[in-house]
Amino acid sequence: MLIPNKQPSMHRSVRAERGAVLVVALIFLILLTILAISASGRSLLQERMAGGLRNAQQAEMSAQTALRGAEWKLWKSTSNITAHLNCGTGIFTDCYIYDPANLITNVVNFRTKSGWVTAGSTEYKGYGNTGYTTGPNKLADNPRYIIEDLGVELPPGVSGSLHESGATGSSGTGSASTARHIYRITARATGASANTVRVLESTFAAKSN
Repeated sequence: MLIPNKQPSMHRSVRAERGAVLVVALIFLILLTILAISASGRSLLQERMAGGLRNAQQAEMSAQTALRGAEWKLWKSTSNITAHLNCGTGIFTDCYIYDPANLITNVVNFRTKSGWVTAGSTEYKGYGNTGYTTGPNKLADNPRYIIEDLGVELPPGVSGSLHESGATGSSGTGSASTARHIYRITARATGASANTVRVLESTFAAKSN
């Protein structure tokens, strides 16, 4: 009587087990690949977010610097009592007389338009006139500003203190102070990327002719 040879069945079983291990290994490999891609995507997103925040902070600080520079320019002009600020002349050719009935296009665009606007503005390069477009923390462009003369510090016939200065009018009865005007300063700045723009404004009182 012949005994059946079981060896072929055993070979088939081993080959089947090896095939199952390969399938499981491939599934785990796919899962690990998906996890790696997901982690990499999150890292790239966080890096972009950090870069965007840095650009926004740079633009904010740059605009603040330009505001302080323009305010210093106005304040310095009052130190010479023989040459008070006369908007639109001398060193203040970048100053505009505000007229609500006749708005200046360059001023309106500089204050309201999105993106980078330079027409009619003054480039601010900081102390030493070196600029901010070089070095490790360089900006896409130097900040710019405009100055508007909004008129006398206190309108005629209005009682009370003068704007933010707390001083009284020239006659003490609410008359206009013709020696001091209110100036609106608008600064526009970028971060390291030209796509990040910040626009800031401040008001400043200074003597005028």
